[in-house]
Amino acid sequence: MSEEEQKNSKAEDKKVEVPAKFKSIVSEIEKMSVLDLAELVKVLEDKFGVSAAAPMAMAVMPGVAAGAAGAVEEKDSFNVELTSTGANKINVIKAIREVTQLGLKEAKDMSEGAPVMVKEGLKKEEAEAMKKKLEAAGATVTLK
Repeated sequence: MSEEEQKNSKAEDKKVEVPAKFKSIVSEIEKMSVLDLAELVKVLEDKFGVSAAAPMAMAVMPGVAAGAAGAVEEKDSFNVELTSTGANKINVIKAIREVTQLGLKEAKDMSEGAPVMVKEGLKKEEAEAMKKKLEAAGATVTLK
């Protein structure tokens, strides 16, 4: 089965009613590659100051709050948040690339998007080491 036939088969399995006012937009999006769609999402996020991942983060927050309200026990999972890039932006971008293995553009976008989560679900030692590297480069970092 060709890629086009698979796409059509999946589309037939899940019938979605597209309102008339969005038909032209949806038809254009259907023609795009996955890489083009990812780029489009980033452009829309930048243009309108929103994040496509925001609903996911909000869904996680109630669970975190419920866990904090429970028994007081030591955390075993830490999130590293870049709160500020500081004056030495280039070194911070290099440090982000080193600790996350991201490309230059992604690391630059992350540094400009502060406050932003750099990594989530790390052990205490890993989180502390990452925090030290980023702070040595000039960034302000918090562990959550």
